[in-house]
Amino acid sequence: MHKFTIILVLLALTLSACNVAAEDNSDLSTRPIRAVATTGMIADVVRNIGGERVQVTGLMGPGVDPHLYKPSERSVIALADADVIFYNGLHLEAGMANVFERMQGNVNTVAVTDGIERSNLSAPPEFQGNYDPHVWFDVTMWMSTVETVRNALIEMDPQHAQTYQTNATRYLDELKSLDNYVRLQVEQVPQQQRVLITAHDAFNYFGRAYDFEVRGLQGISTATEASTADVQELANFIVERQIPAVFIESSVPTRTIEAVQAAVRAKGFDVRIGGALFSDAMGSPGTPEGTYLGMVRHNIDTIVSALTGK
Repeated sequence: MHKFTIILVLLALTLSACNVAAEDNSDLSTRPIRAVATTGMIADVVRNIGGERVQVTGLMGPGVDPHLYKPSERSVIALADADVIFYNGLHLEAGMANVFERMQGNVNTVAVTDGIERSNLSAPPEFQGNYDPHVWFDVTMWMSTVETVRNALIEMDPQHAQTYQTNATRYLDELKSLDNYVRLQVEQVPQQQRVLITAHDAFNYFGRAYDFEVRGLQGISTATEASTADVQELANFIVERQIPAVFIESSVPTRTIEAVQAAVRAKGFDVRIGGALFSDAMGSPGTPEGTYLGMVRHNIDTIVSALTGK
């Protein structure tokens, strides 16, 4: 049996056993809630809504690709000790999401994207009938996850409902301001220059929300390898459209975009790497990019600077 499969089986068994033992300590109003969040973006939402009432453990740190993430034994321990597990859903976390879904009824698991209307989600044909999970790149869509987290915490700890409601209202106001900031920055880029090229198709919701044409070398999931034909096709597109810059991603190896850059140069055109964008993971804790607000600001500032030459 593959090590990853063994860990998932142990996770399911451990969570089921720990749920029974946890019944004796079920009054969450008397202690902080122990929450586990899969990605940094989700952990940031839970911290903002939970405040001092919630102790948040994030599984996937800076530079970690959730499409390829395999839980360690330490992760299993953190999950087993949790009162609630927040995950993205929409198959972002690959095999882990299936375990979380099976654990419903035994442990509190919350897919933060469940509150998003499915009609608002994108289902690219190449993603085999599944939805694109990268919803955090549309700030207004990501606001729905705040409401989902708020409601989950209130249901678990109704005595502190006002705390969660107040924190959620404040954070939603900050997200509204962030969305306005992104839209103002985009206005600096002429319409014909709004082409975003990255390592994989993570930015489709960004493109739809903020009026960008988006191209990714790899597919929706980084588990899909780019072929030589993919590199050449994208290089031809860059030369034809005279795209000034392409972007690497903090959680994806740079070699894929560097291969595109080399192919473009072989065709007599020079495209520069405009900078690193945060896609499936945020920056380091303690930095501006280590928060969702800072990550989004970094991304749009980097994109605008590279495409406008300012």
